Amino acid sequence: MTPDEYVEAVLDLVERIPEGRVMSYGGVADALAERSGRSSARLVGNIMARHGGSVPWHRVVTSAGRLPPGHEREARARLRAEGCPLRGDGVRMSDANWHPDATG
Repeated sequence: MTPDEYVEAVLDLVERIPEGRVMSYGGVADALAERSGRSSARLVGNIMARHGGSVPWHRVVTSAGRLPPGHEREARARLRAEGCPLRGDGVRMSDANWHPDATG
C-alpha cells in the first residue's frame, strides 16, 4: 500500500465510525495494519491533522479517551450531540470504543 493509499484507507475507516462511537488513533492503525504493513498511532494522528477535515475527525481520540488536541471544545460538542458516552474531559472508552469488525 502506497502512502497515498494509506491516507485514503485511514479516512475511509474514520468515515465508517458510527455516530456516538469512537476509535483511538492506535485502533485505526491496528485495524489497517495487516493490509497496509503499517501500525503507527502517530502516523494516523498526522494524517488526521492534515487530511481529516472532510471526515468525522472528532470520532478519533487517544486510547485514554482524550479528545483531539486543540479541538477539544468542538469535538466534545459534536460527540455530545451524537450521544457518545463522555466522562470528565474525554470519552468513556469502555462504552464508546468501536471496531470495524463489530458490525461486519
